[in-house]
Amino acid sequence: MRDSPWIGGDGRLESTRAARRVFLVLAVCAGASLVLARTDRASRAATTGACSQTSEYAQQACQSGTQGDDSVALGKCANFTAPGPRKKCQQDAALERRDALALCDAQDDAREAVCSRLGQSPYDPRIEPSNFVSTVNNPLFPLRPGTTYVYEGQTSHGFEQSEFAVTRNTRVILGVRCVEVRDRVWTDGELTEDTLDWFAQDRDGNVWYFGENTHEFEDGLITTIDGTFRAGVDRDKPGIVMKARPAVGDFYRQEFSLANAEDLAEVAALDESVTVPAGSYAGCLRTRETSPLEPDLLEDKFYARGVGNILTVDVNTGDRVGLVRIVVE
Repeated sequence: MRDSPWIGGDGRLESTRAARRVFLVLAVCAGASLVLARTDRASRAATTGACSQTSEYAQQACQSGTQGDDSVALGKCANFTAPGPRKKCQQDAALERRDALALCDAQDDAREAVCSRLGQSPYDPRIEPSNFVSTVNNPLFPLRPGTTYVYEGQTSHGFEQSEFAVTRNTRVILGVRCVEVRDRVWTDGELTEDTLDWFAQDRDGNVWYFGENTHEFEDGLITTIDGTFRAGVDRDKPGIVMKARPAVGDFYRQEFSLANAEDLAEVAALDESVTVPAGSYAGCLRTRETSPLEPDLLEDKFYARGVGNILTVDVNTGDRVGLVRIVVE
């Protein structure tokens, strides 16, 4: 049969009408199944705690987004005239959909694992501006304006260089005046990320992360702003990036922008010895960072008193990016 949209002959026309009826029935059934699945998830979410409810709704959003992406991809495939490229496009779309749904399930499992550790209570930190101070001087995460931390290391993506520059700029978020840090990353000499981060310290000494404005680049062009969030906007919430008195086993959210920014950290050790190009340090804190959005991600970060972060290690690949020098204006 020719791939023309025009059908010739009464028999062929009737066959086409029958095919359309079958397609319509299948589409209605698929839609009904999706509605039932959503209803079932909503029903289950209503009978569980806040943390698991959050997981259920996030998975629903992920699966719905995948369905939408798949429909868009198939719509693009329909515009290939030749059967071969069109079929290849459809096959690629099917594989992408399969992988995306698998990621949705993996993210859901990771979120449920978080719930098993943090409990079912809502994540709703109380932010009182009067409970925050004007400087960030936690000895494990000091942010002195005019200080730039320079890091380097060979990674699986290339040679990475980054600058974590504590600016003299501030931004008020949820009534709290936050220190602004500019964090830039170069890979093989090419700028690949440029981010503004906002931190503030409470009176107990905990350092909070209030958001970021991030841009990733390829060939000089912005490819994504995923991960950008600001506490208080779109129901997003701040998290703790460094505790005042960390203890082994502490497990906490560093940020909370559902399906966008969900980093967590666990205190793994308090007395590590670390050597990086900038020097050797004893008594270092080691945290292990994860994210439900990237279930395979596993990073160890090391912090030295009076300095801050000195080394980041990708646990899966062994990639190390360490402190090279500190520049003070």
